[in-house]
Amino acid sequence: MNLLHSNDRPGEYPDSWYVATATPHAPYDTLDGSAEADVCIVGGGFTGLSAALHCARAGLSVVLLEAHRVGFGASGRNGGQVGSGQRVGQDEIEAMVGRDDARRLWDLAEDAKQLIRDLIAEHQMPVTFHPAVGVACWKDSEVAETEAYTEKLRRDYGYDKIEMLDRDGIARLTGTDVYKGGEVDHGAGHIHPLNFAIGLAEAARAAGARICERAEVTGLTHGAPNIVTTATGQVKARHVILACNGYLGDLAPQVARRVMPINNFVVATEPLGEKWADVLPTNAAFYDSKFVVNYWRRSDDGRLLFGGGESYGYRFPADIAAKVRTPMEEVYPNLKGIHIDHAWGGTLAITMNRLPCFARVAPTVLSASGYSGHGVALATIAGKVLAEAAAGQAAGFDLMARIPMPAFPGGTALRYPLLVLAMSWFGLRDRLGL
Repeated sequence: MNLLHSNDRPGEYPDSWYVATATPHAPYDTLDGSAEADVCIVGGGFTGLSAALHCARAGLSVVLLEAHRVGFGASGRNGGQVGSGQRVGQDEIEAMVGRDDARRLWDLAEDAKQLIRDLIAEHQMPVTFHPAVGVACWKDSEVAETEAYTEKLRRDYGYDKIEMLDRDGIARLTGTDVYKGGEVDHGAGHIHPLNFAIGLAEAARAAGARICERAEVTGLTHGAPNIVTTATGQVKARHVILACNGYLGDLAPQVARRVMPINNFVVATEPLGEKWADVLPTNAAFYDSKFVVNYWRRSDDGRLLFGGGESYGYRFPADIAAKVRTPMEEVYPNLKGIHIDHAWGGTLAITMNRLPCFARVAPTVLSASGYSGHGVALATIAGKVLAEAAAGQAAGFDLMARIPMPAFPGGTALRYPLLVLAMSWFGLRDRLGL
């Protein structure tokens, strides 16, 4: 079954709060007939749109093919958190790639946050960068680990924007007393992700990129030129950038063995009005220390946006609101029975080591995916890195491609059942508090 069609109507966004509050924009034309370009980009999320913008800025002709609408996938459905660093800690990265490359990866992630701020400002996007993202810890041991890691970032990376919080401090900022402590990163932030994706698309179009929606790619032939095929046309291109993330399908089997699609779910409550004083007194975004992470923040119109729960396979659960309500009410018992106005799911992609998978699929075919829930910042700068590589400046791409990227056990055939077993075990540990 094709994930592009498992849970969504063709060519339409899901019924989410992000869509309900999106910047009005007309659909882009589909691909009709043949086209030629320096670069053909497959996928209209953060990676593909950023790549299109930066390729066009570099003077390359660009055709971007999106199966549905720009920002349709994880880019337009996620929690909107613009986090610091990579998805895993710098101590783990140092063990994988050494201190020098670990430092380069940290600096790249710092550049990613600034890139988002710069793009919003430069293109006057109707997107607000709200500062601060916090981590809420369920166990005392996790608070101690967080404090040690915060000190490491200060000592070894000169990053001093993290404020440690004791139990009273985390309760004061989150409005709940279920956590033992945590921290808040004042250098991180959160945004409306779909509006950012739409802003990237408009910026890329203005720079000269051709964007085609409802243009699902059905085939890719490597060569000189590469040929990218859809149901209604084809693109001949010197370079191809695969920016498909969880929707890669069969376009690059060597990447698919290392990148696993999973589903995650978000709700938007009714506007909370005066209840905010007892729910989330601050405008920081938060996520917690569970293996199956909960994450939440205020919306710009006074709702709680809360994400939680995962599923593995193709189909979303029949009642997404009920699936997310359980962890939301565990964190905020005072919201028991609150009306949920929007509930939606999205497909992201993870890797075994939770770091992005950058791969040279063929000499002139590049891929980046598998942001593992840390994609707002990393996917945006990935697009810039891919564009630089297509233009002949591959230092950033080579840095990312050096990260060891193990395949999932069993490859594409057995990865789902094995993942279900593993995630069920970790989910049980979460529920038992182990």
